[in-house]
Amino acid sequence: MSSNESAPAAGRLRVRRAPWLAWLRRHEVNVGDGLFRMVTAVFAASAVVLIAAMAIELVMESTPSLSKFGLSFLWSSDWDPVAEVYGALPYIFGTVMSSLLALVIAVPIALGVAIFLVELAPRPLARPIGFMVELLAAVPSVVYGLWGIFVLAPWLREHLEPFLAHTLGWLPFFQGKARGIGMLCGGVVLAIMILPTIASVSRDVLRAVPAAQREGALALGATRWEMIRAVVLPYARSGILGAVILGLGRALGETMAITMVIGNRAEISWSLFKLGYSMASVIANEFAEATTDLHLAALAEIGLLLFGVTLLLNMGARILVWRVSRLPGEKK
Repeated sequence: MSSNESAPAAGRLRVRRAPWLAWLRRHEVNVGDGLFRMVTAVFAASAVVLIAAMAIELVMESTPSLSKFGLSFLWSSDWDPVAEVYGALPYIFGTVMSSLLALVIAVPIALGVAIFLVELAPRPLARPIGFMVELLAAVPSVVYGLWGIFVLAPWLREHLEPFLAHTLGWLPFFQGKARGIGMLCGGVVLAIMILPTIASVSRDVLRAVPAAQREGALALGATRWEMIRAVVLPYARSGILGAVILGLGRALGETMAITMVIGNRAEISWSLFKLGYSMASVIANEFAEATTDLHLAALAEIGLLLFGVTLLLNMGARILVWRVSRLPGEKK
């Protein structure tokens, strides 16, 4: 075959081997940019695939429990591995109770920190304080648990719980024997752990409030407090709510610290002095010791409940933060 005949064939072969290059040139896309876009798209999709795989695996592992107990698993209080009877109500109650207690303690403090850093603190002081608040999120949870056992629990047992029982003992929340370890200790530890999350997000949301809103209120004669209360906080309400929900999601999913200080007793009591149990704690304590398929399935179903609640809370928080972080005038 002559060289003149082989040249067109080689050219046709090159075109057929690289149709995607022709597509990129036709759409005026740089080859390197196109490859980078595809690679990053794969990375982004992998996160979605990972979440879906986790959900599917939890559903498959909890199928025996779902088939045997159905919805009664949610409101049953029996947890007897010997009799193969399982109910998640005490663990759901302990998780909700400790998380709500943590919010009651952490939200006012975190919101006060955010307002101080954005509205009142001088810049040389705001930066180190903000750094120290965010540093709380970097402390390992086991360290919080050890601090709760050796420092917080003795102080609660000897000072705070007797005081609360003496002054507010007529309320069901402050009745019983002062133990130190229990629901109150777990709630305080969780409050410290979620405080940096709520404070950091709230600070960013308050910074997104336009300066014209503040200047307009001050020009009308409002004091600094009136400006914050009547203008800044209502404008940032959705974002602050998103920060609170993010903190709640962190509190619901916390395992090690709450396991070390809550007492790990499956009982339902309104008293904060009583021992409790959370969904994350029962999984951590019993998963390695579970010997039957139904026991493992019951623990997997608790994990599925915790996974679903946490996922929904975080999605709602992200939507609220996204709404408040958009610039004024953008379409909703």
